[in-house]
Amino acid sequence: MISVKNLKKVFDGNEALKGVSVEINKGDVMCVIGPSGSGKSTFLRCLNLLERPDGGQVIFEGDDLMDKHINLNQHRQKMGMVFQQFNLFPHMTVLENLTCAPMMLKKIDKAAAEKTAMDYLQRVGLADRAGSYPNQLSGGQKQRIAIVRALCMEPEVMLFDEPTSALDPEMVGEVLDVMKKLAEQGMTMVVVTHEMGFAREVGNRVLFMDNGLIIEEGTPEQIFEHPKSERLQSFLSKVL
Repeated sequence: MISVKNLKKVFDGNEALKGVSVEINKGDVMCVIGPSGSGKSTFLRCLNLLERPDGGQVIFEGDDLMDKHINLNQHRQKMGMVFQQFNLFPHMTVLENLTCAPMMLKKIDKAAAEKTAMDYLQRVGLADRAGSYPNQLSGGQKQRIAIVRALCMEPEVMLFDEPTSALDPEMVGEVLDVMKKLAEQGMTMVVVTHEMGFAREVGNRVLFMDNGLIIEEGTPEQIFEHPKSERLQSFLSKVL
């Protein structure tokens, strides 16, 4: 579904990505782990060109997103993105937050957009908060709404950038539960995460990044039970 070839990104003379290549297949739940500053979030943001790579290719469904003739916005609509911060519009109700993009970008009529939004809210247990404003919600509720907002665009891939790192520990579980259900339903997902339990239990592939490179890639069992590199062994000894 997504083919990444020799991806490079430089910030202020420092190489954040030093030639990253990976294939992401339909239905994959790929968890990206590694220390802070290893290039994980930069890699994720390059997948939909929120960060424009300085070299390499990102091929999504056969189209090279680096090609300047590509309709990038059209492709971005197929990639839902969930950030550490929820980025909800504070002056809009939950329902308005969920329906504005489908109505504006996909020209879906209000009734259909609201029906889709309510269906998803029901699934994440927040249908009763449709008329609430973001400042009336807990962090865990806001992040679930942020996930639903991405889903309302009916994406083919979901990208998660450390979606639980800004949450209080007791709210993490409710967000991970929503993500687990998505994985069970076959959604293709790329998840940058510090939640090793989630990566181990829900991921079917795990990438370990360090210093702008993919150091190891494999199944959760290979990565967590049989790490090959000293760098991964050292990292796991500190986080597990």
